[in-house]
Amino acid sequence: MSRQIRTSAKAVVIQHGKLLAIKVNDGNEEWYILPGGGQDSEEVLSETVEREVREETGLEVRCGELLFVIEGVHGESFHRIDLVFLCDYLGETANAVLHHDTNQVGVEWLDLSGLNKLPLYPSKLRRPIMNFYQGKEYRRYLGNEEIGDPEHLE
Repeated sequence: MSRQIRTSAKAVVIQHGKLLAIKVNDGNEEWYILPGGGQDSEEVLSETVEREVREETGLEVRCGELLFVIEGVHGESFHRIDLVFLCDYLGETANAVLHHDTNQVGVEWLDLSGLNKLPLYPSKLRRPIMNFYQGKEYRRYLGNEEIGDPEHLE
């Protein structure tokens, strides 16, 4: 089987105990994803995450350390590898030209204290993000999460 591998850079942006998230609605239900997206050819990952956050949210960030790696081997036309970076919030982008994700209906700041119960996907990110924020131990490589896997609510 020959499928492309798609590398994407995602952002964890935290302000005042809240996580920046993209709100998505497919007409049936709503959920959240981290801002970020696919890496372009000859673009380094830090540039990818900063560009994608700016395009999707109108906010400026500075890419910091790599927090997590998570994969999506099946469920899409490509094998997805998400590299999730901690980013510093710098402020709003002047004259932002937004390029929303498919079905994106907004941008929200989610309360980190209950993140494990919110529909943030991939759900394997919920508890590790909370643990990072609380200064607890967390794993960096989160493995594969496929469509239809059980929710991670712990």
